[in-house]
Amino acid sequence: MPGTEIAEVLRLQRGRALTPDSVRTAFIQLTTELGLRTAASKPRLHDLRHSFAVHTLIEWHRSGADCESRMASLSTYLGHVNPVGTYWYLSAAPELMELAATRLDGRFGGRL
Repeated sequence: MPGTEIAEVLRLQRGRALTPDSVRTAFIQLTTELGLRTAASKPRLHDLRHSFAVHTLIEWHRSGADCESRMASLSTYLGHVNPVGTYWYLSAAPELMELAATRLDGRFGGRL
């Protein structure tokens, strides 16, 4: 059953803070058991963080949310010192760049 060993690794931490090593070990075991970890693909915990940030920004853009006012919250959640580190995600995802450009074009009517 997938996750059996992972549950055991995390169970050992019950009542105590998880250590980076125990979380990393559980993540490696889980991605291996699910077939996501192969010779060609080695997912990292940091990849989940990146996916979360990109999907959050995409959702904000699609819903018409005020991304600028929310960026500080996302930055804090991700542990960035300031939003500059979070804005990097905009340039790292082509879909986000397109959404941001469309939004700017709509705001300024192509006068940039």
